[in-house]
Amino acid sequence: MLLTITTTAAPATDLGFLLHKHPERVQEFGQSFGTATVFYPEAGEERCTAALLLEVDPIALVRSRGRNSPDFSLSQYVNDRPYAASSLLAVALADVFRTARAGRCKARPELPGIPLPLEIRVPALPCRGGPELARRLFEPLGWAVEAQTLPLDEGFPEWGESRYVRLTLSGTVLLADALNHLYVLLPVLDDGKHYWMASDEIDKLVRAGAGWLGGHPERGLIARRYFGRRWALARTALTRLAELGDETEEELEPALAEDAPAGETAADEAAVAEAEAVEGAAEGGGEEAGAARKARPLSTLRREAVLRRLEEVGATSVIDLGCGQGELVAALLARPRFARVAGMDVSSLALTIAARKLRLDRMPDSKRARLTLFQGALTYTDKRLAGYDAAVLMEVVEHVDPPRLAALERVVFGRARPRHVLVTTPNIEHNVRYEFLTGLRHPDHRFEWTRAEFAAWAARVAARYGYHVAVEPVGEDDPEVGPPTQMGVFTRDQRS
Repeated sequence: MLLTITTTAAPATDLGFLLHKHPERVQEFGQSFGTATVFYPEAGEERCTAALLLEVDPIALVRSRGRNSPDFSLSQYVNDRPYAASSLLAVALADVFRTARAGRCKARPELPGIPLPLEIRVPALPCRGGPELARRLFEPLGWAVEAQTLPLDEGFPEWGESRYVRLTLSGTVLLADALNHLYVLLPVLDDGKHYWMASDEIDKLVRAGAGWLGGHPERGLIARRYFGRRWALARTALTRLAELGDETEEELEPALAEDAPAGETAADEAAVAEAEAVEGAAEGGGEEAGAARKARPLSTLRREAVLRRLEEVGATSVIDLGCGQGELVAALLARPRFARVAGMDVSSLALTIAARKLRLDRMPDSKRARLTLFQGALTYTDKRLAGYDAAVLMEVVEHVDPPRLAALERVVFGRARPRHVLVTTPNIEHNVRYEFLTGLRHPDHRFEWTRAEFAAWAARVAARYGYHVAVEPVGEDDPEVGPPTQMGVFTRDQRS
């Protein structure tokens, strides 16, 4: 199977620096299922093409797999794997171009940040969904897509078309982004992975999809196919991608549920347990417990920090402003000390999903009496926001246009005036620690503050509306760039 990458950005041979493969050399890389070779069919100042040729050994492929692998059968020996691009090509690409995918170049550190005019060709690619699916997946990423269906046999046109396409992508894109697009989407188009799936695939997808997959209109389909319809893994991956961008996920579940069966299989339940084992904190001491705690997602750390501060300030009634799908609301309801809990969001769909996740229709009356969910906007005065000990704006303010922030401040701090207000927001200085992130953490973010900018905003709001404020880190406090999330804890001055 073959993949070529061509650029016409002069000097075109800079492609060799980016790929960390010299144009004048032919390099081979052993894989468990064959051999990957990188060579340059052309290398000039005006045009340069790098080719990745993967030669698959069907016998080696079978021997690298166990009897419990997804398709242990004779078809492993007789198949299209040596000839058609698939997840095997994606694996080889990830291995051979690992440094390029990370966007690093020691020799020319400025090159990875420059978009290049690229043309990528894959002569034979299995594509269940045909050319239209290829366009749906690649065009939102800025590619011009040419996908031509290949006949079963050119000598016998009456046999009809095959499931393979000849794919050509053209666009001006960062090379690292282009490689990550291919790594994720090649197996998605094939709709199959040819190795055993485990929860570590979640980490691979999160790294490769950071900065683009969370906002892709077909992200549900991509995750579903990437994980071979293991619904639990797909949901966990999309949730983690959303956490990087602090997305409310209104569209994720409908996308995943599009072709999902009525109930999850036993394998899915096992995958849920496996994924949760990675994300949950193990009880007790030891290295394994420490690793589990370290692996917990930022969303969990943030929610725990908010709950801890609410308990410390003695709040018994809390309103979650911008509650999304109700994760914090559920955590508040699980603690009897919070006698009144409310969730407000501008999205009716998010509230519908929250109600379903909270199982309102089956919630005990005693717990249901403590809960209120309603739709509203934070930039308009609303008497329903008043009367709570504490209000929480968890990853909300960065979604508000800066000219509208004054209205939010007036509504929350000036009119509702709870005793305490907790505000969390991303620390943009920490973004450099996300290896594959370019730009802000989510396309809907109107801004992201540095630590100094957030502290200045918090101090100004506190002084104007009669509050004291303390700014605290959430997540690991990096000595150079600070924590991933910053939290302002506002307490109203009784004299005000």
